[in-house]
Amino acid sequence: MKHTYHIHGMTCNGCRNYVEETLSKVEGVTLVSVDLEKAEATIEMEEHIPFETFQEALKKDGGHYTIHKQGEHHHSPEKKTEKPKAHGNGTFYCPMHCEGDKTYDKPGDCPVCGMDLVEEQNVASNSQTQFTCPMHPEIVRDEPGSCPICGMDLVPMQPDLSAEEKTYKKLLKKLWIAAAFTLPIFLIAMSEMIPNNPLYVVMKQKNWNWIQLALSIPVVFYATWMFFERAYRSIKTWNLNMFTLIGIGAGVAWIFSVFGMLLPDFFPAQFKTETGSVHVYFEAATVILTLVLLGQVLEARAHSKTNTAVKELLKLAPNKAIRVKDGKEEEIGIDDIELGDILRVKPGDKIPVDGAITEGNTSLDESMITGEPIPVNKSVGDKVSSGTINGNQSFLMIAEKIGSDTLLSQIVRMVNEASRSKAPIQNLADKVSGYFVPVVVLVAMITFAVWAIWGPEPAYVYALVNAIAVLIIACPCALGLATPMSVMVGVGKGAQNGVLIKNAEALEKMHKVDTLIVDKTGTLTEGKPTVEAIGTSRDSYSETEVLQYIVSLNQLSEHPLAEATVNYGKAQGISLLKVDLFNAVTGKGVEGTVNGKKVSLGNFKMMEHADAAMTTNLRDEALNYQKQGKTVSYLTIDGNAVGYVVIGDKIKGTSAKAIKELQDKGIAVIMLTGDNYDTARAVASELDLADYKAGMLPEDKLKEVEKLQENGKIVAMAGDGINDAPALAKSDVGIAMGTGTDVAIESATITLVKGDLHGIVKARNLSDKVMKNIKQNLFFALVYNTLGVPIAAGVLYPFFGLLLSPMIAAAAMSFSSVSVIANALRLRTTKID
Repeated sequence: MKHTYHIHGMTCNGCRNYVEETLSKVEGVTLVSVDLEKAEATIEMEEHIPFETFQEALKKDGGHYTIHKQGEHHHSPEKKTEKPKAHGNGTFYCPMHCEGDKTYDKPGDCPVCGMDLVEEQNVASNSQTQFTCPMHPEIVRDEPGSCPICGMDLVPMQPDLSAEEKTYKKLLKKLWIAAAFTLPIFLIAMSEMIPNNPLYVVMKQKNWNWIQLALSIPVVFYATWMFFERAYRSIKTWNLNMFTLIGIGAGVAWIFSVFGMLLPDFFPAQFKTETGSVHVYFEAATVILTLVLLGQVLEARAHSKTNTAVKELLKLAPNKAIRVKDGKEEEIGIDDIELGDILRVKPGDKIPVDGAITEGNTSLDESMITGEPIPVNKSVGDKVSSGTINGNQSFLMIAEKIGSDTLLSQIVRMVNEASRSKAPIQNLADKVSGYFVPVVVLVAMITFAVWAIWGPEPAYVYALVNAIAVLIIACPCALGLATPMSVMVGVGKGAQNGVLIKNAEALEKMHKVDTLIVDKTGTLTEGKPTVEAIGTSRDSYSETEVLQYIVSLNQLSEHPLAEATVNYGKAQGISLLKVDLFNAVTGKGVEGTVNGKKVSLGNFKMMEHADAAMTTNLRDEALNYQKQGKTVSYLTIDGNAVGYVVIGDKIKGTSAKAIKELQDKGIAVIMLTGDNYDTARAVASELDLADYKAGMLPEDKLKEVEKLQENGKIVAMAGDGINDAPALAKSDVGIAMGTGTDVAIESATITLVKGDLHGIVKARNLSDKVMKNIKQNLFFALVYNTLGVPIAAGVLYPFFGLLLSPMIAAAAMSFSSVSVIANALRLRTTKID
């Protein structure tokens, strides 16, 4: 009997293996095959097994996978459908990305590495502040006033702590409890080093041992019990991790001590003190556990700083806005804004949502989104973005994008997704980590055996202590955190400077790029074309008629050049003609039927496509403009070229400097444009570009990328138009101008918010800094473990007489992860301009 079920929650091969193994253990199952891509499990069984049995098996031990019958309507508990206005938190992920980009909807421990899940920082709901009575908390109002019960003034409700802060406070509370009970244990144990121990005058050593046991119980079974739970789960699921080693090491020390107190005669004399009682290690166990807990507290605090960039972005989101309705102004919560609402933005206010100015003009501080400190002047018709700060002028705007559709929300979402992605360099750490814990356990066993056989007396005591030290000092956690911490901080740093990274792989590849392909319009140039002249053959159509046909046909096109002609035609008072059978010919132009006549408009390739005849005079006039770097679009009516439009697009002020900086870094810059050769040559000459190609169709740009890649080049492609999308997707790193089309941005892996070529310089610098930081972290982690484990095993003892106490090993282990995070945090202050 065979059944197929849908499995939800799988994001990697580790998930697939776990689900396959778990379902295979269900009694009566003969064969299980799990397909990760289809998210399906095909189960063969001797006889029918109830569906609920499989569900229960997957949910056992805190599993996060769900199983559904085929065809059943369901939603994955890990991935929630995002509503346009949903800003709430509630997304958690493992900081070591053990399961890729898998997320959870509530806090807890990672089922693989055991670490606390981290809360993703989202644009939290900033709706209108609510007010409550300090005496009667059940009274909640949307506006200030007095309590209807006692008459006291209502006060603003305090926002709930984030899951991150709750975890930190919970760990901190446990740390204080652990420290309070561990300190007396430590003092009792250390008192043995005092001649004529005064404590033994008060009570016998045996009684002090029982006091140490009593004091250790709150530490072991409350403050740090979570470590043992994680260790047990890691062994049961065979996802061995740091807590496996801590649980075994500290657990052995504590259990040995209890066993020694209960059955002292079981142990040989070398384990006993002068009084005949077995030497106990309660101080070692509790100090180790407390130090590990301290490390967890420091990590929790450090983690909160790694996503500082996102938190700073979240602060930009205002919680109120002023809506103008029927001539009256009213203050509303940000979640109450609807598309099409007219909003008043006062001096110094934050822009509430994305939209366009409908009345007034101002200057906006967009530095928090673009990274550029100079205010930008805005007037009627200009776009404004949520979170940017208004200058000293008041204006009206129309809401065009709200909730999760705003630029600020998209930036936060992209940063979160990139932070959870895995860089290829992390594969090395993952591969090492896979063998790490079993190797350390094996080394600990070998250490015990070597010391027990060849060590000095008391040999077994040395063997036990050194084996525990080996288990405690090893830290796979530092290795696992090395890459994701740097990526998280680096991605946030990029967002603050207007460089949005879609995934960690793009950040790593940008470091290796040796060839950059750039489009011309909107990339090298400002992308704000303006009509400079209208030409005509003069024997059949006037300039006004030529312009009328051009504007009429272009009104249906989305191309920036078309928009420029339409705006120019409206300014000239041109009336529009009816257009039928409109068609856009990619990379060439547009065509259609205008007033019953077949009309084409575009570059010279469009003329060939339309099989149009052109007079020599018309062609020569157009060529003169093209040699000046202007773009010329020809107009044909019924197969004859009757005129042209000249469009100018100013080169961005930063393009030349950015190209020079990239070339100085050893990156070859190539311009590929769909424009004609003369225009391309004029632009290339001004920018000192030796390598350029003109008349490039989308497929030509794609082939050029493929050709360079075949020659071993690592290619980045920068563009902003639909015709750039294929090449952007094919390139090793696609870079989209934030001022470009949605298709281009979707196809790219890096987006420059400002649409400035200097952003590519920032992206390269950021990539270089992040990769250097990652390599430093990996070096620290590898060297730490490579040196720490042998030292803990006692390799220095024969030469220097040095041994490493398990307590010192615990301190070193705890601070190893913190050091990796601290090094990653240095990226916050690095300069990428």
